[in-house]
Amino acid sequence: QVQLVESGGGLVQPGGSLKLSCKVSENIFDFISLGWYRQAPGKERDFVAAINVNGRTEYADSMKGRFTISRDHTLNTVYLQMNSLVPEDTAVYYCRADIFARHYWGQGTQVTVFS
Repeated sequence: QVQLVESGGGLVQPGGSLKLSCKVSENIFDFISLGWYRQAPGKERDFVAAINVNGRTEYADSMKGRFTISRDHTLNTVYLQMNSLVPEDTAVYYCRADIFARHYWGQGTQVTVFS
């Protein structure tokens, strides 16, 4: 069973930065895509960013220029560097690994941006 473990969430003031990590239990190159999603209270889970097996990245419009997704295949880990955080970024952030029609999720890590 594929396991994903997120870490790096926390409390940060507006304008601050956080770097999230997602440790994957298997070789990350086994997956078509690895991505980050987030879910704010009372809202649906939304796409944040993804990186495919070829290294191509994709971002939600509101994250472009602020967030950066990257990976370290030697550590089987995917990262999300988040800069210029605003209160609207407050959410639980989830890592997802895709193999064709299968999606594997982590347990999530809380990010809270407050004044």
